[in-house]
Amino acid sequence: MADSRFAPARSGRAFTGPVLTGLAGFGALAVVAARDPHVPGSWGTCRILSLTGWYCPGCGGLRAMHDLLHGDVVAALSSNLYAVGLAALGLAIWLHWTASVLRGQPFMLRWLPERTLVLAATAGLVLFSVLRNTPVLGFLAP
Repeated sequence: MADSRFAPARSGRAFTGPVLTGLAGFGALAVVAARDPHVPGSWGTCRILSLTGWYCPGCGGLRAMHDLLHGDVVAALSSNLYAVGLAALGLAIWLHWTASVLRGQPFMLRWLPERTLVLAATAGLVLFSVLRNTPVLGFLAP
């Protein structure tokens, strides 16, 4: 008898997660593509920046996604390098998840343990937050 982990998915329930996640992501990106965050005040202001004068890790993230969706990769990287990297990683994980469901296999990130991924992303976020607020690496600021 064949191993059930490798049998094609038979129920529509298996597709629910990737489909709903894809639809939510597409909807969010459609809104960001349609509403230009380069216009001052169009998305509000960053509370951390207004209170502390420091750029938070998300500052420039909406501008980066907007630029990326309009094909301006250089401007996207200039707005928020970390957000572009996270978007690429998120897309890769979603594609892997969808492919796993289509093949009827369990979804696993074999190339990097989940805990390691979370710790690396958190450490990267903290490091990026500090470095983008230093004079030496000011080019990381939005």
